[in-house]
Amino acid sequence: MTTTTAADSIILHPDDNVAIALDDLAAGTGLAGGLAGGVGLAAPVKRGHKIALRPIASGSPVIRYGQIIGSATEDIAAGAHVHVHNLGMSEHSRDYAFGADAVALPAIETPRSFMGYRRFDGRFGTRNYVGVLTSVNCSGSVARFIAEVAEKQPWFRALENVDGIVPIVHGTGCGIGVEDESYETLFRTISGFARHPNFGGILLVGLGCEVMQIPALVGPRRLRDDDNFRYMTIQQTGGTRRTVEAGVAMIREIAEVANRAHREPAPASELTVALQCGGSDGYSGITANPALGHASDLLVRHGGTTILAETPEVYGAEHLLTRRAVSPEVGRRLLDRIAWWEDYTLKRGGEMNNNPSPGNKRGGLTTILEKSLGAVAKGGTAPLAGVLRYAEPAETRGFLFMDSPGYDPCSVTGQIASGATIVAFTTGRGSVSGYVPSPCIKLATNSEMYARMEEDMDIDCGDIATGEATLEAKGEAIFELFLRVASGERTKSEQLGFGGVEFVPWHIGATM
Repeated sequence: MTTTTAADSIILHPDDNVAIALDDLAAGTGLAGGLAGGVGLAAPVKRGHKIALRPIASGSPVIRYGQIIGSATEDIAAGAHVHVHNLGMSEHSRDYAFGADAVALPAIETPRSFMGYRRFDGRFGTRNYVGVLTSVNCSGSVARFIAEVAEKQPWFRALENVDGIVPIVHGTGCGIGVEDESYETLFRTISGFARHPNFGGILLVGLGCEVMQIPALVGPRRLRDDDNFRYMTIQQTGGTRRTVEAGVAMIREIAEVANRAHREPAPASELTVALQCGGSDGYSGITANPALGHASDLLVRHGGTTILAETPEVYGAEHLLTRRAVSPEVGRRLLDRIAWWEDYTLKRGGEMNNNPSPGNKRGGLTTILEKSLGAVAKGGTAPLAGVLRYAEPAETRGFLFMDSPGYDPCSVTGQIASGATIVAFTTGRGSVSGYVPSPCIKLATNSEMYARMEEDMDIDCGDIATGEATLEAKGEAIFELFLRVASGERTKSEQLGFGGVEFVPWHIGATM
């Protein structure tokens, strides 16, 4: 991204025919960056919205980031506001050119470290929770009862190294077919959470008669090989009260084992960070997203792993990822997931451009092409080392992509199941959420929202747009926060107590 910044607007690429307003601008304003013919704005333009730099004929492409974000649906005059009233989706060619831009990043000469929890499989956690995992919605309330009772016990309050007892409850596990995608997706998700390095131990609770059977989840070998794993069903144990009593006794055993863990030095290469955005605005692709991309590159250079997700939110920009694929096979795997989504939405009477939300549009984003080009910036410039199915274990290091919906809680749930031990979340409108067991870092795209919601935001990236900070400096600050949070520093969402309702596995198939 090549930027030209004036006090009132920013041009992101020399080929762009639109600028982005950096403040609420009145009609008649003449941009400091210049407009064709020296004309002023035809109408007021809000911060983060687009302004035509020169006349754009109906049917002609509108260019931002040097890429097509749609076409004019009517003649657009220089100085006019460009948005949903005069910009729509367009047919556009994409050069997938597998691997054409895949250039390995130089390794860091002096690797950094953090203080983490070494687990039985060699991975390192950034937190030390005990989880009460559920196989089905029907055991969700009992899982909460167990956690609530256990956390009130004197023996639990005496534990120094356990961060908390986390009930992981959801709305499915039954009413699905054993052979369909929903079953396989939920199976991967529950298994990924059971093995997650941020859990020092797990109690798995089922009802007993559900489709997602406990014996199938446990399988011929235990989900965890550290012997700090227990499981039970409510029906076999004898009902709610007896299950809570038995569950609290099991949690005590699990928690006392987990409490033996201590933080120890771990190389930054052991970190896995989920790259996520929500409530995006016109600043997202200018400030927080590319700054997070720089931090992602720094972690990859240390040998670590980052996971980009939200397939509908890379739609139209997928060619930027396939060009960075380490092999044609990796590039084709991404295109296969794009094709799946095109078919999925078509069968249900939808379209991929439905993705920008009302909040996105109020923030200045018009089409999915525009939103996707900004979203992809979270992935930096590192080669695309792999493409994962939803909740598939991240066994390859480097920059990865995981297939998921654009719905934030659902997407992050999959990234954590894949192994993410930290979540980095950019937002322009002000999304409030947090995730357990992985701490969530919130990155504000604009300073006005950061000031208004500072109690929820960890870093202000809005100063990039005003020239007070560079993308590189902000990316380094984000990377440093990765290390501090991985070592135990609590994020704003952790301080506020988020995480109780954000476990949302992706339900794909029919509910029966």
